[in-house]
Amino acid sequence: MSPALRLGPLVFPIELALLVVTGAVGLLAGRLLAGTRAEDAGRVLWRCLLLGLLVARLAFVWQYRDHFLQDPLKILDLRDGGWTGLAGLATALLYGAYAVLRDRAPRRAMLVAMALSTAIWLGGGRLLAPSTQTQPQLAGLSLQQLDGAPAALAAFHGKPTVVNLWASWCPPCRREMPAFEQAQAANPDIHFVFLNQGEAAATVRQYLDEHAPSLTNALLDPAGDASRQMSNRGLPATLFLDAQGRLIDVRVGDLSSATLAQRLESIRAADARN
Repeated sequence: MSPALRLGPLVFPIELALLVVTGAVGLLAGRLLAGTRAEDAGRVLWRCLLLGLLVARLAFVWQYRDHFLQDPLKILDLRDGGWTGLAGLATALLYGAYAVLRDRAPRRAMLVAMALSTAIWLGGGRLLAPSTQTQPQLAGLSLQQLDGAPAALAAFHGKPTVVNLWASWCPPCRREMPAFEQAQAANPDIHFVFLNQGEAAATVRQYLDEHAPSLTNALLDPAGDASRQMSNRGLPATLFLDAQGRLIDVRVGDLSSATLAQRLESIRAADARN
């Protein structure tokens, strides 16, 4: 399944859609089962949701606090997708249990709503996770170096690899480029590949010379096949592969230095297990 959902010209990360479905199902179930206390149930469930989101964000910020110290306002930039989901889920469930014990919401409605939401969130995350198999569509991409010579992602096997799909006209792509430039310099044990989608070599070279001169491993995907196959044409998109070229994770949307660090830890852990 694609990690992005396309609605007309708009592309949304599938994890955002899962969060919306989880919240909507829980709220609807709680109100329907609460009867005359529907407003009480709805009020408590909204608090569960908001508290869960707040704690999930703050737990992530604390874990990667070094990345936020120089610019604390980045804490408010939720576009980077930085959350610690289990911390948020635990907080939501604890507050829901507290509300039930204090009789601030009907017990049956709350228990069913929380159980449904938890099952959808955890089960959906498992179902939507990319299969850790070698991706034939990646191996078959027709790529080029900036000088026009043919290239292939197989050349980067042997280390965990991060493949960033980007374009110079894409504002989120430009916004995340400094984080990638720093990460490439700081993590020699990981390959970073910057796969431009559909632009001419001269355009790509000029952009990199002006904005990311130290970036290496910039390749061209003239037909934009990678974004079409892997992210429903959503940009930016970042693919995380283990040393054998197996897809571990996909992120659609821009990454901050903190969310990039989080995913680098994940592919190192996955590679260690294999």
